[in-house]
Amino acid sequence: MVRLYLRYAPDSTPLGVIASGAGNSVFDATGRLAVCPSLEDVAVWDLRRAAHAAVWHDPDCRAEVTCLARSPDNVHYAVGYADGSVRIWSIETHTSTTTFSGHKSAVSALAFDASGYRLASGSRDTDIVVWDVLSESGLFRLRGHKDQITALHFLDSKHARSPLDQPAPSAPAAAAEDVPTTFSLNHIVSASKDSMVKFWDLATRHCVETIIAHRGEVWALELLPQPDAPAPAADSTAAGAPTTITVLTGSSEGELRVWHLDAAVLAAKLEPVDVTIQASWTSPAAPGAVAANAAAEPNEADLPLARRRAMVSRGLLERQSKERVVTIRVHETGRHVVVQGADRHVDVYKVRTQAELRRRLARLKSRRKEKKTTADAMDTVEGTEVALAATDEIPRVGGIRCEGKIRSVDVSPRARTAPQSAPDAFYVLCALSSNQLEVHLAGIDSKDAPTRHELTVDMHGHRGDVRTLALSSDDQLLLSGSNAAVKVWNLASRQCVATLASGYALCSAFVPGNNHAVVGTKAGDIEIYDLASSTLLETIKGAHTGAIWSLQVWPDRKGITTGSADKDVKFWEFALKEVDDDDGKADGAGSGGRRRVLTLHHTRTLKLSEDVLGVCHSRDGRLLAVSLLDCTVKVFYADSLAFFLSLYGHKLPVLAMDMSADGDLIATASADKTLKIWGLDFGDCHRSLLAHEDSVMCARFVGDTHYVVTASKDKTVKYWDADKFQQIMKMEGHQGEVWALAVSKHGEFIVSGSHDRSIRIWKKTDVQFTLEEERERELDDVYDRAAIEDDERHAGAIGSGAVNEDSLNPATQPATTDEVGAATRRTTDTLRAVERLAAAIEVWEEEAELLGAHAAELAKWEAAAAGGRADGPRPPRPTRNPYVVAARLQDAAPEAYVLHVVEGIRPSDLEQALAMLSFARVLDLLKIIAVWVEK
Repeated sequence: MVRLYLRYAPDSTPLGVIASGAGNSVFDATGRLAVCPSLEDVAVWDLRRAAHAAVWHDPDCRAEVTCLARSPDNVHYAVGYADGSVRIWSIETHTSTTTFSGHKSAVSALAFDASGYRLASGSRDTDIVVWDVLSESGLFRLRGHKDQITALHFLDSKHARSPLDQPAPSAPAAAAEDVPTTFSLNHIVSASKDSMVKFWDLATRHCVETIIAHRGEVWALELLPQPDAPAPAADSTAAGAPTTITVLTGSSEGELRVWHLDAAVLAAKLEPVDVTIQASWTSPAAPGAVAANAAAEPNEADLPLARRRAMVSRGLLERQSKERVVTIRVHETGRHVVVQGADRHVDVYKVRTQAELRRRLARLKSRRKEKKTTADAMDTVEGTEVALAATDEIPRVGGIRCEGKIRSVDVSPRARTAPQSAPDAFYVLCALSSNQLEVHLAGIDSKDAPTRHELTVDMHGHRGDVRTLALSSDDQLLLSGSNAAVKVWNLASRQCVATLASGYALCSAFVPGNNHAVVGTKAGDIEIYDLASSTLLETIKGAHTGAIWSLQVWPDRKGITTGSADKDVKFWEFALKEVDDDDGKADGAGSGGRRRVLTLHHTRTLKLSEDVLGVCHSRDGRLLAVSLLDCTVKVFYADSLAFFLSLYGHKLPVLAMDMSADGDLIATASADKTLKIWGLDFGDCHRSLLAHEDSVMCARFVGDTHYVVTASKDKTVKYWDADKFQQIMKMEGHQGEVWALAVSKHGEFIVSGSHDRSIRIWKKTDVQFTLEEERERELDDVYDRAAIEDDERHAGAIGSGAVNEDSLNPATQPATTDEVGAATRRTTDTLRAVERLAAAIEVWEEEAELLGAHAAELAKWEAAAAGGRADGPRPPRPTRNPYVVAARLQDAAPEAYVLHVVEGIRPSDLEQALAMLSFARVLDLLKIIAVWVEK
């Protein structure tokens, strides 16, 4: 008889994730909400209430969020994922209607143009793809970088002007009138870990200039319009404004370099420069060094405008941090710059206006006169702005120090979000790698305190890995522990109800009654908590001299058993003791009131020859199993501690084990990736299963059944049948190693905790399936992935340079060097779209033949009826295809069903689906399209 199983599915969004570390966090348009990556979801946080405003969840997506960007319309957000896809979400409806698939690996950079109609995405696969957001289709792909894309920006007409625009005092009025006020820029600037910055002309779709910006990897790039650049030469043929754009780049060596980009030169470039421009990596030590460096460079005044360098280095900015630059953000007003390093520091810079620069220059001159500088030095400073260094134009005015290492920063979109007492101030959002959000106020006009900490969002998640999970006896509360705290969760509301400071928690359990919890720590201490008052009642120091790896409540609920790395198994009984009523300490310093609180009394110890990794009681309390570092499991009688069985066969230590409710089986999970099922009558191994691709960290029986749930460092949770020795299903979703597991009393849900700091709840559904159906589904996924990988290796067109494996010498085949390619790529969605389209054409063919035969038969009958020779009744209407009936098109032409299927395919997948369609079906589709056009 075929056995049916019930499927487990994710019940809700993961608990405990505030901002995952794979992607960046951004403000919304108001500055009151933070849009943060939450593993495969996107969480929208109300910063003032420290609560979720919304969660963007796509049930078809299991890849982690790696990049976020806000559209200029302040409504839509582009979200990049680890599988190379990009989705457009709306913050008003919290839905996604557009999905782009164009990259082979994680999306690392996103940028909208000024209108929000175009989107550029960069990836770890080194490609840049430009998308049309309105038509939901890819435009083209740009190739040229040799490593991961780290930053992207569109260069268009908005960069030709600045909100701080003031006429340069040295520019003649007549000359200004003869020059147009805007440039026709249509470019993208990209930065990469290959140390290069490239400028791409989107009209001609090629790279027009390449800059070796740093000696190391370029991790950040930002644009800062600068309106006061000198006018271009009189013989310039560029149709553009005399505007210089300031470019900031940050490297892996901690350098923050300032560049001046001549928009007129860039707009005039139609062909790439012959040689790659290598910047001078020596920062000028004094303002006069700028002129010296400029004099040492070749004179480009005699070159045509299109042959000049578009970007020239201006020097380095001072940074407090010496770590690599991760993020650069410019405030919307253009007056402030925020730079984040790969540590706890954020540097805040202020961009000086023309008036401030003139005052700065005047002060420099007066200081040099006071120092009685030489005549040559005086000549150097006579050239106004030539004497000003980058640090004079963009000085550092303050810094922010966060509690932990910073993953990303963002600035509030508008200065009006700042308090009225500081009109030029703005908020800085810092997403920490420790799963926290911090908001700081920067730009305060104060030398003593230019920045101020405003708020922190940290209650809803752990700072480190979730190492232990425990469920209350009624399955209403969940206890989770990490390296510095334990948290109590209400599973009905999915809210954290208490956070308790602790040591490094490795194991935990609820005390009978669910009012107290016991936690074993890495330091060997046992901590007892009162959950009602959220207080620590007692810490039993030195309960063990090594880490407490396992802790279990006795079956009679009168005490606990602990196993430690000190080679001891200790037994503790619950007891009550009297303490002062005010502080919980029996030191006589209280007000005289006394109360009784829970404590533990040590009763006996079982000493062993190896470190104890786990302890497990049988449900009837008769047996005690102990896993040791020597890869064996010893089974003792619990009352007398007499030896009963030794289970050996694992090649690496057993990390977890559990006994079935009937006491017949024990399941052991090991670091050797196997799950072994043993009989407890004779200690024989029923079956050894290669359960996971990495160490199996947890194993739990489900209720009164012989079903086993395992969790592993391979990021998966698996469900097993210990009677048939087969895998029932695999639950994927975690983005890191799964350390902890808890199963409800009757198996209604499973809880797992991971290195990604998330707690996931898998709830049993009413969906039934068989093992054969599950294996077929898994094979289909494997075949789809293999087909995509094989297609990407061999689908190159003739002459494209793709390697031909049938060649006798494949190494001699040319490599693809084209700068431009198709934007989209083939995915499982496109494969399914092709299958649906091909099936729809087959239905059309059958329906057309069926309706054609019916029409001929009907015409013949009508002709006979007109002559009075009709034989029999009118031919009945044929039965339509079930798919056509399901689409409610039984009264429409066969071509309408194909149109219905095509409309259901996403525009971003339609191009690849048509390209993958067989030639015979393409001919049929052309016939169908002709009918569409006619009708």
